[in-house]
Amino acid sequence: MMLGMRRFLCICECQHRKGGGVEGNPGEARRWMPKLRIPAKIRNNQKLKNQHAEDQLDSVQLEKGQPEEAQQEERLEDVSRRLNLREDELFSQDSHCEEEEDQLQRDFEGLRVQIWMAIHNSFSHPMSAGGDLGVQRSAVAAILQQEEQDQRWRDRPKEQVPVWRPQRWFSTHNQLLQQMVESRLSRAVEENSQETDQLSSVVKKQVCCMGKRVKEDLLMVVRKLKDCYPAKVDILNVYAGLYHQTFSARLAELISSELEMDDCIYLLFWVNHYYPQDILEHKELDGQIKTACLGSLLLKDTLTQMEEQYLTHKQEKVNLWLNVALRKEQESWLSGNAPELIDSYYFSPLAIDVIQVVNGSLTEFNYAIKDQNKLVRITVHLENFLCSYKKYLEDFIKGNHGNTHSVVKAQLVCEQQLSDYLGRQTEGLSEELRRRCLDSLAALRDCGYRYFTCPLLGPIKVCLRELWKPIWMDGSLPVVDSLLDFLNKQLGDLKDLKPTCRQSLLCVLYQEVVRQYVKKMMKMKMRSKDQQGAAAQKMSEDAQKLDCFFKEEGCAETFWLCEMLFILAEILRVQDPASIQLELVNLARRFPDISRAHVSELLSLKTGLSAADVRSIRQSVEENRLLVGSTNHSPPFFSSIKVKWINNKINQIGLKT
Repeated sequence: MMLGMRRFLCICECQHRKGGGVEGNPGEARRWMPKLRIPAKIRNNQKLKNQHAEDQLDSVQLEKGQPEEAQQEERLEDVSRRLNLREDELFSQDSHCEEEEDQLQRDFEGLRVQIWMAIHNSFSHPMSAGGDLGVQRSAVAAILQQEEQDQRWRDRPKEQVPVWRPQRWFSTHNQLLQQMVESRLSRAVEENSQETDQLSSVVKKQVCCMGKRVKEDLLMVVRKLKDCYPAKVDILNVYAGLYHQTFSARLAELISSELEMDDCIYLLFWVNHYYPQDILEHKELDGQIKTACLGSLLLKDTLTQMEEQYLTHKQEKVNLWLNVALRKEQESWLSGNAPELIDSYYFSPLAIDVIQVVNGSLTEFNYAIKDQNKLVRITVHLENFLCSYKKYLEDFIKGNHGNTHSVVKAQLVCEQQLSDYLGRQTEGLSEELRRRCLDSLAALRDCGYRYFTCPLLGPIKVCLRELWKPIWMDGSLPVVDSLLDFLNKQLGDLKDLKPTCRQSLLCVLYQEVVRQYVKKMMKMKMRSKDQQGAAAQKMSEDAQKLDCFFKEEGCAETFWLCEMLFILAEILRVQDPASIQLELVNLARRFPDISRAHVSELLSLKTGLSAADVRSIRQSVEENRLLVGSTNHSPPFFSSIKVKWINNKINQIGLKT
C-alpha cells in the first residue's frame, strides 16, 4: 500500500512540474524540484540559514501532554496556513533569498506528502476512531486552503508567482481518490472473502466481492468521511461516481469474454437490482446519491444484448419445464393407477410443480430485467400450458379409463390450487393474461364438474317430473324428499374429493337442481288462484328443504338460490298487479340476467291481468333494472334457462303493443 502511495506521489510530482512549474512560470526554469523524501527525513536534514523558516516548522512539533491525533490535526491545517503566510511574506518583498524560497517549496512538499498519506488512509482505520476524523478533516481543510491560495495568485504577473503555483491540490486529491477506488476494488477481488465461497463460479465471486466493497465503502463515506468535507464538495457523490465508473469498467472486462448463462443471470441481478436498489438506495444512502447522473452499470447496447440472451434462454426453459410436468402427469393418468391419497383425498403434484416454475421465473425476472413489459415472453407459456392441460383432461375423460374418477378428483384439486395462486398473483402478470389463464382453468373445472354432474341430470329430471301436479301440491308425493334421498346416496362417491372442491362441486349441483325446478315451474298451467297459492306454499317448503340439505353439505354461499325461490313463490302467491309488479322488479334487480322473455313467461302464469297491466309491469321492470356494471346482485342464473323462441317472439310483440 505504501509502495503504491509513493508511486502516486511521484506521478503527482511530475504532473506538478508540468502544470505549475517550468511551463507555468517560465521565468523560474532554473529550478527543479528536489528529490521527494518523506517528511521526517526532510525535517532531519534541514540545513537552512533562514531561522524564520526553521521556527515555523518547529512550531508544529508535538506539544507536551497533547494527544497525537490533535497534534496531527494541527500539523496539517495549521502548517498549511502558516506556509501560506510565509509565502505571502516572502513574495511581497522586492527581493528575497533563493534559499528561503527553496526551503518554503520543500516545506510545501512535506505538507503535501502528509496530506496525501492522510487521504490515502481514509478507509484504513475503524470508523469509531474519532482522531482519524480529525486528521481527515484537517487534511481536507489544508487542501481547500491551498486551493484558495492558488486563486489569489491567479491574476498576478507570471514572473511574480511562486514556481509551485498553482498547486492544484484538489485535482490531485481527486486523482488519488480514483487510484484508491481502483486499488480497493482490485484488492476486494484478491481477498475473496469466505462469504463468496458458496458461489459457483469465479465471475460470480468477483462481481460479488466488488459489489460488497462498493457498498461497504459508500456506507463508510456517509457515516464517517462525509463530515470531513464541506457540503459544497459533495464527497459522497464524488465517491459514488468513482466507484460507479470503476465497477462499470470491471464488469465490461468480464463481459468481454463469453459468459456462461448462469454468470450472465447473476450479473444481470447485480446490474438491474442489487446495485441500484440494495446499494444506491440503501436506507442510509437513499436520496443522497444522484442516481440519475450515474446511469446503468452497463452500456445500453450491452445490457440489451444480455437481457435478450437471458429472455431467450428463460423462454426455452419455462416451456420445457411446463411441458415435461404435463407430460409426466398425462403418463400417470394413462398408467391406470389412481393418484396419491393425502389426508383421505386424491392429490396431484402438478399444480405445485407449475406454481414453483412460474413463481421462480417471475421472481428471477423481476431481479434480472427492468422492463416488466418483456415478462409476457415468459408468462405466455403458462397460458399455452393451461390450454393444453384442459385439452388433455377432456381427451382423457372421453377415453373412459378405469381410473377416471380418481384422476378427475385430483385435477379439480390442481385447478383450485392454480386458480388461488393466479388470484393472489397481483404482480408480474398482466390483467389480460391473468383473465385468460383463469378462463382456461374455469373451463377445466367445468369439464371436471360435468363429469360428475351430467350422470345425475337424468335421475334429477325424473325425480322432478311430478312437480306442479296435484299429487305434489297436496303432499301425497314427496318429490323433493325423494330427490334429496337420491342425491344423498350419490354424494357418498365424493368423500375422497378434497372438501373445498367437494363444496364447490355441490354448489354447482345445487344450481342445477334449482334450474330444473324453475324450468318446470315456467311450464306449468295453473289458472286457478287457489292452485297458485297452494303451489307457492309448496314451493317455499321445497326451497327450505333444498337450502337445508345443501347447507349441511357445506354450500353456505348459495343462499341466494333459496331467496330466489322465495321471490318466485311470492310472485305466484300475490294476485293484484301492483304486488306482482313490486316482486318482479325486486327479482330483476337481484338477478339482472333475467330477460324480458323470462318476465313474460312469469306473467303468463298469472290470471286476471289485463294487457295494460302486463305492459305496465314489463315497462316498470325495464326502468328499474340495476345499471350496467353494478355489483350489488346475485350470480347469473336465468341466462341458463332458455325460453321457447315462439314465446319470446310473441312476448316481444305484446310488449310493443
